Amino acid sequence: MARNLYILVGVLLLFAMVSFVMAMTSGRMQPALPANGTLWKTTALFLTVGGLVVALLGVMTAMFQQVDRRNEERRMRQHGRRGPGTRER
Repeated sequence: MARNLYILVGVLLLFAMVSFVMAMTSGRMQPALPANGTLWKTTALFLTVGGLVVALLGVMTAMFQQVDRRNEERRMRQHGRRGPGTRER
């Protein structure tokens, strides 16, 4: 799950960089492109913020998955140490 979120972050930030470049060069290189630089800057800002939020979700997901995995491993180790006739406390 976290890997998919990281891929989404990469795509969002790539589009944000493209929008930022379009904001800086709009109207100069190709006059037929939309020349509203403010629109491109706003789009880049929203894509960047969205990418950062998704990155935070990806990191949190990876951390919780690691905690669950280590908890399960510890539970399995403790289960393996107890003998067949011992009771749980």
